[in-house]
Parts: sequence; C-alpha cells; structure tokens
Amino acid sequence: MTDKEIFKIAMQQSAIDSNCFVEDFEKTENIIVISDKSPNARKYLELPFYCDLTSYGNNIVASVSEELTETVSEYIAKYPIEHCFETPNLHILIEKLKPFDLNVCFMAEYFLPDMDSIKSLGCKYETKVMEPEFFSDYYLPEWENALCKKRKHLDKLVVGAFDNEKLIGLAGCSADCDTMWQIGIDVLPEYRKQGIASSLTSKLAIEILNRNIVPFYCCAWSNIKSVRNAIKSGFRPAWVQVTAKRNDFIADMNK
Repeated sequence: MTDKEIFKIAMQQSAIDSNCFVEDFEKTENIIVISDKSPNARKYLELPFYCDLTSYGNNIVASVSEELTETVSEYIAKYPIEHCFETPNLHILIEKLKPFDLNVCFMAEYFLPDMDSIKSLGCKYETKVMEPEFFSDYYLPEWENALCKKRKHLDKLVVGAFDNEKLIGLAGCSADCDTMWQIGIDVLPEYRKQGIASSLTSKLAIEILNRNIVPFYCCAWSNIKSVRNAIKSGFRPAWVQVTAKRNDFIADMNK
C-alpha cells in the first residue's frame, strides 16, 4: 500500500464513524453532520456521538446530536481549526456543553504508518509473533495496553519480547474495524529505554501491513513517551479527535 492509499482507507473509516462523506475531510470549509450508528464503525465507539470533532488538518468535521448542531456550528466557525482542539478556546465549547450535561472527555492523536520510514527495528531480546491461541494467558494488568480483556475476540495478533522465557514486552493489535487494526504496546518498567517498544511496534505494524490491513496507533498528545514511540516506529500524525461524553460517564472514569 502507498501512503495515499493508507490515508484514504483511514478517511473512509472516519467517514463511517462520523456519518459523513470521505470528501468531507478534504474540504477547506468545516462540515457539521448528524451522528448515527453504523455496524461498520470502530467497535469501541459508542454511537451516536453527542459531539465529536475530527480533523485531518484541512478542516473540522463535527458529528453531533441534532440538539447540538447550532452550538457546535458556532464554535467551529469562530476559531482556527487547531485552536478548536485546545485550550483556551476549548473552554468555550466546555461551557456551551454544560446545559446538555456533557463535557469534553477524550482528546486523542492518531498515527498512520509512513511507508518510506517504517521498517522492522532490531531487538536484543528474542521476539515472537503469536496468534490468539498462543497469547490467551497474557490478559494481565501489565499487558492492558496491548490486549483488551473486554474485547478478547478482537485481538488478532501480538509480537512479544522474551528474556529467556520471561515475557518483557508485548505489542498487540485489535481488529477495531474491517480495514484497520489498532496497535497497543506495553513493556515492563525494568526493561524500558532499550528500544523494545519501537521494535515490537514496528514488527507488528509490518505483520499487519503484510495482511493488507492498515495499522494505526493512538495516544493522548500529552503522552510524550507514546508519541516518541509512534514516530520511532515509523508512524506519523494523521488525524486528531475530541469527543464529548455525559458527565456521569466521565465521573465513572475518574473513580
């Protein structure tokens, strides 16, 4: 696959998730659409959105509930694209969401592989590629970024690093949709800063690409360690997303 094809696949998936057209992400003007459920959306998304802002850098596509159409339209029209995703301007949206019992919850940056940069990075420890039947015992707290206990059926492939027989690092991918698998990575604290994370991430990305699937990587933009790992592994920033949730949902996450 080429970089252009990879971006097109990602935009197609975002269009499904946001209930819009692929071309909407390539326009220069902002787009607002009514959110709806889709059986082909990323599996972990709870649809329809109340308020979700997505940008590939050209504009903002806002996928919202009908009652928030005017509120969000005014917000994204008032400020530059990048400022709509950060404070202080984001405080304006937060205030406007309060009467609807909503608040900004998720703020994430997504990465896609750069085909000119991605390659299998070396590791001084033994690495193994494993199918589901070989990693069923790894659903433990130390591997919660690589594997998801709540959605085991979506975990398709992992690459593990071993110090003798001890698992010390694990990169896993979840089939969050038909065309894209999301990568998560964990390394035991005492083995970090040895290049294990980038080695496992890059190896898993190539395994996914070899299956004609697009690997993607997500983290908070404040998670510098994770951003560095994405870039070192051959990924580049592709799109950003801000999602509002109900206050009881946020309170439950903050327990």
